[in-house]
Amino acid sequence: MIPFERTLPYDVVMGDVYVQSCPFCGSENVLLPMKPQELKSVREGKKKLLVFPCCYNRVTVVDSDQDYLLTDQDIRR
Repeated sequence: MIPFERTLPYDVVMGDVYVQSCPFCGSENVLLPMKPQELKSVREGKKKLLVFPCCYNRVTVVDSDQDYLLTDQDIRR
């Protein structure tokens, strides 16, 4: 079972990947430095270091589906 605490919902809008809010600083509508092609490679097993541009905190994305990114650490409470 996938741990809910390690998931982050995302949206793809016009070729850009967004999260509704940063799990670390709370900034709204954060544009992630990630492209939809990278989401596909993450699904295939490649890990991706994701640095949030708003606060420079980082997580490693280990898997994804069409709605959520799965990270290596707890980011929700």
